[in-house]
Amino acid sequence: MEFLPRIYPITDTFISGLSHAEQVRLLIEGGASFIQIREKKASSRKFYLDAREAVTIARQKGAKIIINDRIDIALAVNADGVHLGQEDIPPRYARKILGDHAIIGYSTHNFRQAVEALKMPINYISIGPIFPTKTKENPDPVVGLEEIKLIKQAIGDFPLVAIGGINLENIKSVFEAGADCVAVVSAIVSEPNKITEKMMMFNKIQK
Repeated sequence: MEFLPRIYPITDTFISGLSHAEQVRLLIEGGASFIQIREKKASSRKFYLDAREAVTIARQKGAKIIINDRIDIALAVNADGVHLGQEDIPPRYARKILGDHAIIGYSTHNFRQAVEALKMPINYISIGPIFPTKTKENPDPVVGLEEIKLIKQAIGDFPLVAIGGINLENIKSVFEAGADCVAVVSAIVSEPNKITEKMMMFNKIQK
């Protein structure tokens, strides 16, 4: 699990009001080494240009960039990989397109989906939302901490990322439940002038 840090920030232009590239710069200044770019509203061209700049910034600092959903954008900007959801192109096709070296993450929302995901050519599984979240317009049902424990027991050493409503107050309970990594959106990027500071705070609390 060398590629996956304990804290996995995800950019959001709507929540932060900043471009993905600017968020990536601020996150890296705060110690981020593995960042997901998630864009649901911008045009493909705008997203491509923003993601390309973000990857350039990340390369200069030795950080990795994962693109949410968009295999085409990930390929075009030479990102380090993609994160796919239940309704996206199946991981086996993403692997064919992006190659063996790409990092592919996959979203799951319950025990059955997580165990099924082990059969796919992916590098990590995410489970969530762990707690109530406002980041998504139509979030899946809350999973809870007990589900993390059950899933981790079932998947063993396979990397498990927890996501959804995680903040500085509840993050320790998520790690204690068995998550290898925690993905965070609003708790880090919702205050644009504090993104670097918040990233540093999350990195400190994990130790």
